Amino acid sequence: MLLPQQVNDFCKPGRVRRITGGGGHSAVVTDGGSLFVCGLNKDGQLGLGHTEEVLYFTPCKSLLGCPIQQVACGWDFTIILTENGQVLSCGSNSFGQLGVPHGPRRCVVPQAIEVLREKVVSIAAGLRHALAATASGIVFQWGTGLASSGRRLCSGQTLPLFLTAKEPSRVTGLENSKAIRVAAGSHHSVSLTDAGKLYVWGNNRHGQLASQAAFLPVPQKIEAHCFRNEKVTAVWSGWTHLVAQTETGKVFTWGRADYGQLGRRLECHEGWTLGQQDSSLPCSGPQKSTPPSLHCLTGATEELHRTILDLVVNTSSNQNQWK
Repeated sequence: MLLPQQVNDFCKPGRVRRITGGGGHSAVVTDGGSLFVCGLNKDGQLGLGHTEEVLYFTPCKSLLGCPIQQVACGWDFTIILTENGQVLSCGSNSFGQLGVPHGPRRCVVPQAIEVLREKVVSIAAGLRHALAATASGIVFQWGTGLASSGRRLCSGQTLPLFLTAKEPSRVTGLENSKAIRVAAGSHHSVSLTDAGKLYVWGNNRHGQLASQAAFLPVPQKIEAHCFRNEKVTAVWSGWTHLVAQTETGKVFTWGRADYGQLGRRLECHEGWTLGQQDSSLPCSGPQKSTPPSLHCLTGATEELHRTILDLVVNTSSNQNQWK
């Protein structure tokens, strides 16, 4: 399907709260807190109690009566946040991405992640890892999806526990900040604080972490000058690129760009030539990794384009799935 087509009959128009997509599955949360899912389901990532592919948005009946606040779709698993702050998971657990270390290799019905006892306010899912931010601003990570590249690129270093944990482990290096939102790419993680600061860690192959390092084993703050000294109010992540919005409505994009996912032409100071348009080259330094503003969206509000950005991020993520 190359052109957008309206999806009918699964919920009333105008009642959709959130939309997200994973490696081959999609999820919608309605204003009433109902969860609808469809797509690839070989590991039970749809949470419907079976592993058959589902072609139409279908309600997750096991969660009826349990209002959902947010859902995050990874490659072959799903993380679900309820309105009371509890986190559930389903799908593949081959890399500990369900946060249940002694559980089965896959789970076809959403199960609670018991280790997360504090109320959670934000969740995110990468290729094979997941994140949660609690009401007190602590960030937890689980799943070993970042560990292999971390060991390869940080040879001789001992990786932090949260990069290798198969159950929620507190992310160290964020003790002096309060997280309000988390995001995840295929092999990187992001935390947005209540002070409007962005912290990033993980694989930096495409410059998505705005750093000279090939891999950041612990969180590193992206300097405020990268966002024209404005506070960041929202952040989204594709597999290998990032989108951020500041307090005045400016939108910044950076990272991989060879599918046009940044919504702009690259500038020479980003480390690539205008003609080449190749974002696979490493960043040559923090100053040359500065995320430029996406002027066509300047002045947009988060509520106005939240769904559009979610669709752009998830669509381009799926295009990058084999890269």
